[in-house]
Amino acid sequence: MNAPRKSTAKTALLGAALSVAAPFAGAVETPSQQIMRAGTQPSVTGPAATFVGKVRVDPLFPADEQVHVSSAYVSFEPGARSAWHTHPSGQRLVVTSGVGLTQEWGKPVQQIHAGDVVVCPAGVKHWHGAAPHSAMTHLAVTGVADGKSVMWLEQVSDDQYREASAGIDVPITGPLSPRQQAIPLIAAAAASSDMPQLTAALRRGLDAGLTLSEAKEVLVQLYAYAGFPKSLNALGELMNVAREREAQGIATAPGQPPTRNVPVGDALRAVGTANQTRISGAPVTGPVMDFAPIINQYLQTHLFGDIFERDNLDWQSRELATVGALAVMPGVEAQLRSHMAASQRVGLSRAQLQHLVQLLAHSGYVAASARALQALEQTPSPGP
Repeated sequence: MNAPRKSTAKTALLGAALSVAAPFAGAVETPSQQIMRAGTQPSVTGPAATFVGKVRVDPLFPADEQVHVSSAYVSFEPGARSAWHTHPSGQRLVVTSGVGLTQEWGKPVQQIHAGDVVVCPAGVKHWHGAAPHSAMTHLAVTGVADGKSVMWLEQVSDDQYREASAGIDVPITGPLSPRQQAIPLIAAAAASSDMPQLTAALRRGLDAGLTLSEAKEVLVQLYAYAGFPKSLNALGELMNVAREREAQGIATAPGQPPTRNVPVGDALRAVGTANQTRISGAPVTGPVMDFAPIINQYLQTHLFGDIFERDNLDWQSRELATVGALAVMPGVEAQLRSHMAASQRVGLSRAQLQHLVQLLAHSGYVAASARALQALEQTPSPGP
């Protein structure tokens, strides 16, 4: 008598299970995410037919059936720009570094900085590129319609570019010499791994009389503040710039190697401690030094000993480089304030440091300029 009931119950359970599974029967497998790893897509040079000057394009992704936009990073060296062009489905640009220019046909040129977003509607004739004094990189996200993303038109002539940038490329005058002006910008670009800006700053510095030995020393010292990898990459870029100048027949002053004999052992630590005390204004102590005394020993023997005893770069230049590097590194405001004070102890004036702040902003380091200004305002002038 009970067997039919058990059979009925099993049938009901089976039916319920099948009804739950039914929506998945014959379902198409969900597509998986794809990751295109950084560095796996080769860079290409902006063709001379559509760009003026040196331009590098780093592709990110092409348009497809699901997403009708393509994207790439585009890096312009100073003075480089696109030809006039339109986009059939519009474009968005996000400036990631440097200072750039963009202009619509028949309208005044506009300056663009890191963090700015340019919304270009479909069909608007325009061009964009770097300012004369600064490299510029932007992220381009471009709509695609009927397989086309851009219609190229005539080039922006040198006369058009000069006229457009005449009111923008105004030098930031101040008490720092042209050679001194280049040093914090070289350090800032190297510490932020901004190679287009670094190339531009190195060229300006060498043109302004910075010697090859001094430029090397700025980048060697940088490793103590930003790490070996960034210092090594920057030195490689300096090597490329020096070779490029040689190939173009541009003379680069070699400068002098260090001439002072750097002591060793206990004598090195003694001279390093004396240098550290002079630059810091007092013997360096504190909870961190008590917690890890070895770090202060390394500072005294290596940074303020081995490095600061090398006399092929004066201490004012070393502090200009240090402030430039620290300014572009969020989270080290205490050290930035310390070096604003140290800069004044080694003879830099507040007016010179204010000039440095302006130079950072002029070259597109807006956040770094704000940090540097705040650090300077929080640092009292040294006593007599």
